[in-house]
Amino acid sequence: MTDLWHECSAALLAKAIGELCFEGLLTPGPGYALRFPDAVYTFTAERTAFGGWVVDPASVHRTATGVLGDDVVQPCADVQRFLADALVALDVDPATTAGFLAEVTATLAADVALAATARPSAELASMGRAELDGHLTGHPWLIANKGRIGFGAEDVARYAPESRTPLRLPWLAVHRGLAEFRGTSELSEEAVLRHELDPMTVERFTEVVQELGVDPRAYVWLPVHPWQLDHVVRTLWAPELATGRIVELGEGPDWYLPTQAIRTMSNVDDPGRFQVKLPLRVLNTSVYRGIPPHCTAAAPVVTQWLRGLWDADKLIGEWGTALLGEVASVTVRHPVLSRAGAVPYQWLETLGCIWREPVVERAGERSWSLAAVLHVDRDGRPLVRSFVGSADPEVWFSTLLRVLLRPLLHLLYTYGITVNPHGENVVVITDGQGMPVRVALLDLVDDVNLSVDRVPERGPEPDAHDHVLPRKPWRVLRQYIVDALLIGVFRPLARLLDVPGERFWGLVRGEVDAYRTRFPSLGARMDAGSLTEAEFLRFPLNSYRLTLGYRDLAARPPVPTTGTVPNPLHHVTAVPPHDGW
Repeated sequence: MTDLWHECSAALLAKAIGELCFEGLLTPGPGYALRFPDAVYTFTAERTAFGGWVVDPASVHRTATGVLGDDVVQPCADVQRFLADALVALDVDPATTAGFLAEVTATLAADVALAATARPSAELASMGRAELDGHLTGHPWLIANKGRIGFGAEDVARYAPESRTPLRLPWLAVHRGLAEFRGTSELSEEAVLRHELDPMTVERFTEVVQELGVDPRAYVWLPVHPWQLDHVVRTLWAPELATGRIVELGEGPDWYLPTQAIRTMSNVDDPGRFQVKLPLRVLNTSVYRGIPPHCTAAAPVVTQWLRGLWDADKLIGEWGTALLGEVASVTVRHPVLSRAGAVPYQWLETLGCIWREPVVERAGERSWSLAAVLHVDRDGRPLVRSFVGSADPEVWFSTLLRVLLRPLLHLLYTYGITVNPHGENVVVITDGQGMPVRVALLDLVDDVNLSVDRVPERGPEPDAHDHVLPRKPWRVLRQYIVDALLIGVFRPLARLLDVPGERFWGLVRGEVDAYRTRFPSLGARMDAGSLTEAEFLRFPLNSYRLTLGYRDLAARPPVPTTGTVPNPLHHVTAVPPHDGW
C-alpha cells in the first residue's frame, strides 16, 4: 500500500504542478524551476495545446536547505508538501490552505482506492456505462476532484462512484404544502410512480401513510439519497418529520449505482427506469452538490421547450443527437430558511429530486460517458485506444467530431444555446465496431445557457418573464465549448490518440470551417462567438478556490478570468471532415 500511495501522490503532484502553471498561478523559471521561500522544485514537462503543461511524475525534485546548511536535492512525490510550500509562498490564507489540503488528501485517498482495484483498459472497454463510471479517475483539470467535504471514510466506501457499491434509495412522502411535483406534458405524477415503483412497493408505501391517519393523496413522493436522509433531512427537517409533514416510507426495491456526478443515480436493476438526481450537502469540485429549487421547478418545462426545438430540426434528427430530458421533478423549499434572507445556498438546496430519461441503446450499440476517453490504466494504456480498436484513429476521431462537435456548433450558432459538454454531461453511443454513431446530452436546467441577443430560430423562451436559464454574450457563451470540450476533453485526448497534433486540431478546425461554409448566413454570430480567434479567456478552475476560500456564500460563485490562453485552432490548417460535409 505504501508503494501505491507513493505512485498516486506522485501523479497528483505532477497534475497539481501542471494545472497551476497552466492557470498562471505559478510561473516556472529557467530549467522548469519553481522557487519558493523554503524550497525549489524542478521538473520536466511537455507543453501542450492552450499553453498546457504535462509534468513527468518521476522528474519532480525538491531542493531545500539541510541541517548542515547545504542544499539537499531529493526526488519528491509528496503532493501535500508541495502545496504547503506553494500556498505559503502565494500568501494563501491559512484556513484556505487547510481546506484545500483536506480536499486534495481526500482525493489522493480515493485515487489510491481506485488504483488498488484498477482493471486493464482492455477489460474496461467491454463494461456497461454504469459499471464503467466507477472505474474512471475523475475530472482531468481539477486537482481536488474527489474532495467531497462532508463525506467520512465510511461514506466514501458506501456512496462514492469508485466504491462500485450498489445502494437502495429511501423514499419520502412530503405534504403538498411543502412539495410541488412538475412533469412534462405527457407525464403525470402517477405515471412517474408507476414507472419507478412496482405495484407492491406502491401499496407498501401507501400503507405507511395511511397508518398515520392521513390521506396519501395529500403527499408528494420522492426518493432521497441515504446520506442526505441521515445527515440533513433527519436534522434540518426534524420538525416536519415530527409533525408528519414529511414521512419516511422505506426503501425502494431497485439497486442504483452513483455516476461520476456522485449525486446522480443509475438504476442497475432496470436500466429503462429514470436516472435520479438527488441533492447532497457535500462540497465537491467547487460547489455544494445540492439542487436549487428554481432548477427542480424549471427542469420539465425546459426539457419540453428543448424537445420542441429538437423535434423540429431536421439536422438534429439526421445526426441522431439525443436529449436526456429532465422529465419530472419535485421541488421542496424549506419553510423557514427560504424566507430568512441571504442564507448560504447549500442550506436552501437540501431536498427535492429530478428524474432524467435514461440512454436508450439500439441493437448492437453500447454507450459510455465522454469522460472515459481520458482514462489511462496503471500500465499507461489509454482506454480510448481500446475503444478505437483496429479502426484508423484519425477516422475514429473525425467521426466523434461529427456526432459531438457538429451538433454543439449547431446549437450555439443557430439557436444561441449551449450546454456544458464536459465528460460527465455527454454520453457517446457507438456501433458494434466501436465507431461513434451519436451522442446524448444531459444536465439541462443546470447547464443550458442562452445568448443575450434574441435569436428568432429558438422561438418563445420558457422563462421569458422569470429567467432561470442564464443569458450571456456570444464570447462567454462559446466559452462552454472551449473550457468543457476543447480544453477539458480534447486537450488531454490529443496526447492519448495516435493522431499527430497538427492533424488533431486541424480536424477540429475543419468542423468549425465546414459549419461556416454550410451556413454563411450565421457568419456574424460565428464571428461574435468565434472558436478560431487567437486567444480565449482563461478560467482558473483550481486557482479560484484558493482565492475564494471556503466561506459560506448566498449564491454559487462565478469563476473569474485570469488572462488568456493561446488557441490551437487559430493558425492550424483545417482538415475537412472525413464525411465530406
